[in-house]
Amino acid sequence: MPVPRAIGYRPDVRRLRSWFVVSLVLSAMVVTACGSDEPAAVSAPSQEAVAAGGSRMLLDGQRLTVLDQPLRYPAKGKAQVSSSIIVIEPGQETGWAKNPTPMYVYVLEGALTVEYDGGLVKEYRAGTALLEAVGTWRNGTNAGTEPVRILVVSMGAKGMKNTVERK
Repeated sequence: MPVPRAIGYRPDVRRLRSWFVVSLVLSAMVVTACGSDEPAAVSAPSQEAVAAGGSRMLLDGQRLTVLDQPLRYPAKGKAQVSSSIIVIEPGQETGWAKNPTPMYVYVLEGALTVEYDGGLVKEYRAGTALLEAVGTWRNGTNAGTEPVRILVVSMGAKGMKNTVERK
């Protein structure tokens, strides 16, 4: 049974028009992002926002990992991004592991000491953003007295493990 409408009823045209424009813009963004070989355009935050304690650039056009390896995305499989926040308690280690895919890391709190296969040791403090080494064994240690919190974003592919643990 149809819903009765008052005489002179008009749907809210402005609301419908706004919804249409938003849908159109989002569709264009999805189409542009999926299937273009061109890098995505990223705008830097305004100086006013940075001065006010707002936005700030963490990495801009980073092309090398912490071990100066060129950034390469998996050639096979459908692209898949995973993220998590990892907490490492004082005295705790991550265990030896490597990632076969690119991994972005941002240290939220504390300081993490990472030993890489071959003996190289680096320390990453709160506020550090980096691309972790790919295909290289590493072990992270929290040598401090407070927990370390890191944001990890793995840029892998469907069916591929983002991290492999040493047995």
